[in-house]
Amino acid sequence: MTAGPLAPSKGAPNRCTSTKERKTVKTTVAIIGAGRGLGLASARRFGAEGFNIALLSRTKEHVDVLAAELAGAGINARGYAADVRDQEGLAAALAQAAEDLGPVEILQYSPVPSKEYLRPVLETTSEDLRSALEFSALGAAAAINAVLPGMRALGRGTALFINGSSAVRPNHNYAGTSAAFAAESAYAQMLHDALAPERIHVAQLIIPLGIGGGDPAHEPAALSETLWSIYSDGKDFRSFVTPLD
Repeated sequence: MTAGPLAPSKGAPNRCTSTKERKTVKTTVAIIGAGRGLGLASARRFGAEGFNIALLSRTKEHVDVLAAELAGAGINARGYAADVRDQEGLAAALAQAAEDLGPVEILQYSPVPSKEYLRPVLETTSEDLRSALEFSALGAAAAINAVLPGMRALGRGTALFINGSSAVRPNHNYAGTSAAFAAESAYAQMLHDALAPERIHVAQLIIPLGIGGGDPAHEPAALSETLWSIYSDGKDFRSFVTPLD
C-alpha cells in the first residue's frame, strides 16, 4: 500500500473541540517514533487530558515498557511495532490502534532520524536521500492517509509534525534531513491549507537546538506543553521553540 491521493470532504471551518465532544467519543493520540524523551512526555501530557495513547516504534518491547509506565500513571496506552519506511505496516499498526483504543484524533509524527541522514552533502549518496525521503515525507504521507478517514468521521483532528531547524534552513552538513525535512514541511504546509476547512489542523513544531541539551524550552516536558498549546490553539501552521539565529 502506498500513500495515495486525499479525497476532498466537506466540513465546518472551526476545528476547536468542546469538552462535550471529547466525552462523547473516546479518542486516541498516536505518537509515531515514541521514545523516552518527547514521545513519553507527549503521552503523559495528552493522556492527562483523557486521551488514549498509541505508542508506535520499530521495537514493540520498547513501547510496551512505556505503555506499562503510563498505565501506572492511570493513562490508557498500548504499544505497536511499526517502521515508517514500511507504509503498509505503518497503516496496519495505526488501524489496529484505532480499533483497540478509539479513532485517532491527534497524530504526532516525530520519528528520530538515522545517523545516515546526518552526513555532509558530499558524502551523501542518492540512496541515502531516497531512504531519508521514505523516512520523513513518504512515512508522513502514509500516516496521514491512514488516520484521515477517522478524523473526517469525527469531524475534527490534529496532525503535529516535529522537525529540527534543517526543515526550514538547509545545512550542507546534514544533507539527508535537510532534503527530507524540507519535503515533509512542504507536504505538511499543503495539508494545513487543504484540511483547515474540515476542522483538521496540521501544524509543525521546529526544535532548533534539538530535544534536551540543557535548554529549558527544549526539554521534553516543556516541548510537550508547547505541543498541547499548538493543539489547543488550532490555528497556525509553523511554530518555533526558540527563534532561529
